[in-house]
Amino acid sequence: MALVKLIEYAEAGPEVRAVYDDIMKTRNVDWINNFWKAIANDPKTLKRTWESVKEVMAPGALDARTKELLYLAVSVTNNCEYCIVSHMAGARKAGANDAMLAELMAVVGMANETNRLVNGWRVEVDEKLQKAARGG
Repeated sequence: MALVKLIEYAEAGPEVRAVYDDIMKTRNVDWINNFWKAIANDPKTLKRTWESVKEVMAPGALDARTKELLYLAVSVTNNCEYCIVSHMAGARKAGANDAMLAELMAVVGMANETNRLVNGWRVEVDEKLQKAARGG
C-alpha cells in the first residue's frame, strides 16, 4: 500500500494532467501507473522526473531494449520491486526474450558477487586496467 494518496487522472489538476497526457502519448498507453500517481502529489517532482526519464530513455547511442535491460539490472541490484516489474515489462516490450532476461540476471548476480569480493578485499585497481579503461 502506498504511503501517499495516488492521484488519479480524474482528480488531477491541469499541471498533473498535462504530464499524464504526455506520459500516455509518449508510451502509447491509455493508463498511468502507480509510480507517477504517487509522485503526482508534488507536481514539480512529477514533471521534473518525467522530463528526465523521457530524455534519458529516448533513442540515442543505446537502443531502447539495451536501456530497459540496464534499468532492469540496476533495479534488481537496488532491490526495487516496482522498478523490476516496470522495467521487465519495458524490456519485454522492447524485444527482450526469456533467454536474454535469464542471461541478464546471471550477469547481475555475478557482477554483484564479484563487486562485493573486490570491495571486501579492497583490491587495488591495476595500472594496466586503468589504462585500458581510458581507451589506451
